[in-house]
Amino acid sequence: MAEVMADELIQADEAFAGNRLLSTFSAEARGLIEPFGTLVALAEGEEVLRRGDEVEASLFPVGSTMISMGVELSGGRSIEVASVGREGAVGGIVSCGHAPAFSRAEVLIGGSAFRVPMKALEEAKGRSPFIANLFCRFSDYLLSQVMQSAACTAFHSIPERAARWLLHAQDRAGDRIELTQEAFASLLGVQRTTVNAVIRELQEEGLVTTGRGVVRVADRAGLKRRACECYRTLEDHFGAVIGTTGIGARRG
Repeated sequence: MAEVMADELIQADEAFAGNRLLSTFSAEARGLIEPFGTLVALAEGEEVLRRGDEVEASLFPVGSTMISMGVELSGGRSIEVASVGREGAVGGIVSCGHAPAFSRAEVLIGGSAFRVPMKALEEAKGRSPFIANLFCRFSDYLLSQVMQSAACTAFHSIPERAARWLLHAQDRAGDRIELTQEAFASLLGVQRTTVNAVIRELQEEGLVTTGRGVVRVADRAGLKRRACECYRTLEDHFGAVIGTTGIGARRG
């Protein structure tokens, strides 16, 4: 029994250190959700939410885990509208309670996530103004990501969008990003041939290397110069509304 408890404590420590939302929790706030949470393994390609599903739990990606949120259209078409890694959570955050999921959520890069039942999370938000405020702030950030994505898709070139996406992925997963060009094309909502040309262009500029379903960032500074303004805009907004404290950057 003691060994089991020690393992659970290690897992909880991994979750609260490896997720940027959870890392802002005080010991008191942590105590409101830790007993109900479980560290789970998510496999690449696993569907964690489908449109219309009742949301039963929130998932807090840990480490390099990355989840893509997409909207599916007729004819088998789909496009990513937001992605979430260790900076956030998926499921029941924006709706603030029991409501059906609107978008599909699929694991893009497999790894660990801290799973907290919605009932426990809602009770914790009711008891802790800090937790309630934190999730309102993350809802704001997630909405800003969706809005920025819409503007980016409408006005920025595919190479700029690709560079921006790779920077966000590197922030979450590191330099080695497991991603096929077919999957990348689907995320950007473009043809595979288009993505092939963009990746080849980035390779020729020495910004990335590819091989066997993996993209490696070789020159982050160069990739930043290639990306549109949206990457920095979103990073700045995360710092303003959440940051390292959960209450964002103080002004004045």
